[in-house]
This record gives sequence, structure tokens and C-alpha cells, in this order.
Amino acid sequence: MPTSPHADHSPDLFDRLARDGAVEWARYVDHPFVHGMGDGSLPEAAFRHYLVQDYLFLTHFARAYALAIYKGRNLAEMRAALTGLKAILDVEMDLHVGLCAGWGVAPEELERAPEAKATMAYTRYVLETGLRGDLLDLHVALAPCVIGYAEIGKTLAARADAQAASNPYRVWIAEYSSDAYQAVATAARQNLDWLAADSLTASRYPRLLTIFQQASRLEADFWDMGLTQAD
Repeated sequence: MPTSPHADHSPDLFDRLARDGAVEWARYVDHPFVHGMGDGSLPEAAFRHYLVQDYLFLTHFARAYALAIYKGRNLAEMRAALTGLKAILDVEMDLHVGLCAGWGVAPEELERAPEAKATMAYTRYVLETGLRGDLLDLHVALAPCVIGYAEIGKTLAARADAQAASNPYRVWIAEYSSDAYQAVATAARQNLDWLAADSLTASRYPRLLTIFQQASRLEADFWDMGLTQAD
């Protein structure tokens, strides 16, 4: 990520949001879907359904970063958003397609798949939050996904059963616990702090917390969707 456009750093905003939104955060990161990946007990049909919907989610995630370019107030902020957009379009999408192929899901199937209600609810919430707010609002809405997957990946990777050759989800766990993805999450944390240093006020914080809580709830709903294979 480019050098921060802001000189000052506030305390870690993400940790504050996760602490104050602990109920919603815990429901997301400690979800049965997550534990099922960790011990390998998650039904494979549930994971396959999740993979397809996560591909569709990523396309909207890319749009959110494109929106962040538009919302950027200077070149540094625009370039930072462009870095995120390119990472999704040029790297993460290809990795995801490859992961899906390993589970027997062809690219054509991904493109034809209809969006589940949980996918629509979550992605539209993030985009609507960004449209009506500023960069800080948008990145708080994105934080549960970007940073949360790193937290989940790191936690699962510490489990012996998660790394076992018999665990069909070890590739997913390895991807999100990798140094490369952990660096993405660290950069997202830093970006939140840079934005907060410029525009966070005491009166604004409760509104940001609401965004974080809602996005975390929608992440948990996304796991629910995968687990139940809901449309």
C-alpha cells in the first residue's frame, strides 16, 4: 500500500470496533461454518455453495474498491484503492477460480450462478454504505471481511487438525493464514487508522460502530447461507 496520506496515527480503530461490537464479531468469527472448516467436519456441499457465492461477493468487493477510487480525495488515497482493486481482479479472483476448480466448480458455473439473498444483502449494504458515506465509512464496512478472514485463517492454522492432510479445507486455511494475506489485513488496519486520524470524532464513532456491527452480522449470515445452502 502507498505511504499514508495522513501524518498522524490514532489508536487501532479495528481493535476498538471489534471490542465494542464483540457480540456480532464473535458470532461471525466463531461460527459453526468456521469450526467445521477447522476440524474438517463441514459438509462439502456447504463449502461448495459458499465458494460459488464468495466468487460473486468478490465481484462486488472489487466494485467497492472502484468506489473507493472515486471517493478518494487525493492521489494517494486513489492509488491505495487502486492497489486493492488490482489485488482482487488480478490475484484474488484467479486464486478463487483455481480453488473452485479444485472442488469441481468450473468458471462457467461461477458466472451463471444466481446470487443468494445473503450475498445480495451483504454486498449491497457495503456499496450503499460507501455511496452515502466517505472512505472511512466504506472501509469500516469492508473491515470484517478483509481483516476477519485473516483473523479466522490465523486462528484455524494454529489447530493441528486444520493442517492435517485429511482436512479438505486446509488449502483455504493456508491461503488466509499466509504471510501474503496477513500483510493485506495489516495494511487494511493501517488504512483505517490513517483515515480515522483525519476524520474520526467522538460523535461519529457510534455510527462507525453500527456499520461494523451490521457488516459483521452480514458476514455471519453469509456463513449461515453456506451452511444451509440457502438461495
